[in-house]
Amino acid sequence: MTIQPFISEQFNGIIWRMEIDEISETLFLEIRNNEERQVSFCAINLLSCEINFKNLITPEKWLTGIETAYDGVLLLHNYESSSGPSHKGLVAIDALTGETLWSTYTYAFDYLSVNGPVVYDSRFQPRKLFLADVKTGGLTRIYEPDVYGLLKNNVVLPDFVSTDFLSSKLLHLHPFGAGADYLEYNNFRIVSLHTLKGGQLMQVLYIFENNNNLYEDLLTENIQKIQPESFMMHKNRLIYIKNKAELKILSL
Repeated sequence: MTIQPFISEQFNGIIWRMEIDEISETLFLEIRNNEERQVSFCAINLLSCEINFKNLITPEKWLTGIETAYDGVLLLHNYESSSGPSHKGLVAIDALTGETLWSTYTYAFDYLSVNGPVVYDSRFQPRKLFLADVKTGGLTRIYEPDVYGLLKNNVVLPDFVSTDFLSSKLLHLHPFGAGADYLEYNNFRIVSLHTLKGGQLMQVLYIFENNNNLYEDLLTENIQKIQPESFMMHKNRLIYIKNKAELKILSL
């Protein structure tokens, strides 16, 4: 048995953020190119394995980013200033075409409910929350906390396990540091760890079935410090980033 990525896509910048729309099963990516001070967006259909759009750039080329995604719509935010993290406004993008559906400069995102995004008018305090129609931007009704719970997702992140745990299973990997990212899915064991080779610190991803190594990939090399979580599972899809700028998705 061999495993090969069904998505392997390179981007002109750092993959800064990923967001999955659970309803349409669309993966969105925010790509930031620091040299050009430009942000672009990509949408990938996880069911058909097709790229809906790539290198999408909005009129605000830098002070923008992903807020959330719901029912085939990507919601972007702007920033109040280049020196602060506060968000301002919303822009709704069609997940299939990349077209702008609506935008607002007065309302801001609060959280994603099972019925859609909950927003508030940033001009007024205290906040008054409303449920927004994600397709049109219209405010449908005043927020009711007993009705609109948080939307759950199917993303599973790995556990951080000690090298002592790994040593009994994967002795030949010689992990560097306190531990590694580890996840079991069906009969597969997915491991991402740091190791030294030729005096250089690198991060490697492995997929095992029993004791058989079915897949491995060098995520990044010649790094200076331990990297954060390197992969996630969404249903039966393993999603990870290679060299900060390449997305890979495997079906397990």
